[in-house]
Amino acid sequence: MDWPHDPDGEEGSEGMRKFGHAVIVKKIDEDESFPLQKSEFVEEYGDDPVRMDHETVVSLADVFEYVEEDTFDDLLHFHKCIGQGLRDSPHWKYNPFVGEDQTA
Repeated sequence: MDWPHDPDGEEGSEGMRKFGHAVIVKKIDEDESFPLQKSEFVEEYGDDPVRMDHETVVSLADVFEYVEEDTFDDLLHFHKCIGQGLRDSPHWKYNPFVGEDQTA
């Protein structure tokens, strides 16, 4: 895929040091972003790459297909919703509650 920036650059996984949740949360300013509308966030960042593991890169919009909330009140609420969305998605390969791979 032709990404708007390098999935492993500073805007992405920072040389494969950050994955999934950490890549998404970097786009948030805790003091200015909330309340945050999912639709606006996805409109602005939806094409950005999110490295899920050493092999898989998906768009932020692909991740947000599994996030149920439409509005996030604060950073903690955002973290919880993103975490649940990642666990519900086929992009998350390990689920600690199941203890095995969840592959697409």
